[in-house]
Amino acid sequence: MWKALDVGIWVAGRRSDLDRVKGPVSEIIGRVRREGDAALLDLTRKFDGIDLDEIAVPDEEREAAYDLVDAELVESLVQAEVRISDFHELQRSRDLWLQEVEPGITLGVRTTPLSRVGAYVPGGRAAYPSTALMCIIPAVVAGVREICCCTPPPVSPITLVALDIAGIDEIYRVGGAQAIAAMAIGTETIPAVEKIVGPGNVYVTAAKMLLRDEAEIDFPAGPSEIAIIADATANPTFIAADILAQAEHDPDAACVLVTTDAALADRVGTEVKRMAAGAARREIIEEALGHSGYIVVGDLDEAVDVVDGIAPEHLSIQVRDPLGTLTRIRNAGSIFVGPYAAVACGDYASGTNHVLPTAGYARLYSGLDVNHFCRRSTVQVITREGLEAIGDVVETIADAEGLHAHAESVRVRRRG
Repeated sequence: MWKALDVGIWVAGRRSDLDRVKGPVSEIIGRVRREGDAALLDLTRKFDGIDLDEIAVPDEEREAAYDLVDAELVESLVQAEVRISDFHELQRSRDLWLQEVEPGITLGVRTTPLSRVGAYVPGGRAAYPSTALMCIIPAVVAGVREICCCTPPPVSPITLVALDIAGIDEIYRVGGAQAIAAMAIGTETIPAVEKIVGPGNVYVTAAKMLLRDEAEIDFPAGPSEIAIIADATANPTFIAADILAQAEHDPDAACVLVTTDAALADRVGTEVKRMAAGAARREIIEEALGHSGYIVVGDLDEAVDVVDGIAPEHLSIQVRDPLGTLTRIRNAGSIFVGPYAAVACGDYASGTNHVLPTAGYARLYSGLDVNHFCRRSTVQVITREGLEAIGDVVETIADAEGLHAHAESVRVRRRG
């Protein structure tokens, strides 16, 4: 259950899961493209065992959900929403900025929100109201006018409450790859979106990647993973607790400890075994631990190199000088610094976003934020004085490229 890992095999394994399901996912996408809502209803019956009367969640059901959720939980979701909103407000760009860079030439950027986006909130094994908040809040902060959500049936009242707190009421009870296809392509009930965000299992992630020509996506997100850098000063119980917290997400979740101390790896293994034995989601945890383990390295330099190669979704740094190690990390979705920075804090209430790239894609993508929901246009305001300043340069380069009409478009103004 707790073993030494080969980092290359571990990383390759995370990607191979996606390749394995692309065939079946392509078939699902094809059905949604051809059959629309009829495919969603049939696939929901097949995969979820539920006959739906309607795909859209009515307003009355969303409003009634509050009566089914404990008041303390509602208040906790409200507090989490405030912290998540506050952090994402810090990311907002000015709608327009302009700067005169030289006489007669003013440059800038115009930032506008996307018009319509879709969020996927997982379900099935558990309700994820926190993911509802994480997907919706940055879109709301960005100013997106239309936001919809797909989530597998039966939809938990807790998820409905979280979506309401986050600020949307367009909710559809459909999950899996078929939900991604519906949002990307559009059906009779679900209008197509410009971008799809949110985590999911390998089928959901594969569908997002296959549909990028129809709707932009955030990044491949799911199943969950964690890497931990630790030295001899680390607390093995804290490390084991973080490992189990990620392992309970999904049987395909994966955890890796990268440590300079072989004895610590043994102590963490003992703690993992002890804590897993009494865990509520023991079966899921034990399956995830089957592809988890540890890597012993010679020093922290090597540890940093290994972690950058993994590019994990979550990275916990539990060493004597965590800030010193932080400054050397290049590839990680979200980083948790010090023994008391439990990854669960970022999952729920610190304010950062927990929708993050997985399977090594943190090398290429950043975690979900306000910028994912915006497009940026460069702006140039040029007067006659500014045109004179750069006219010769434009004409010379345009003529050299053989694009003489380009050059003439400037000459005619200068003669003007």
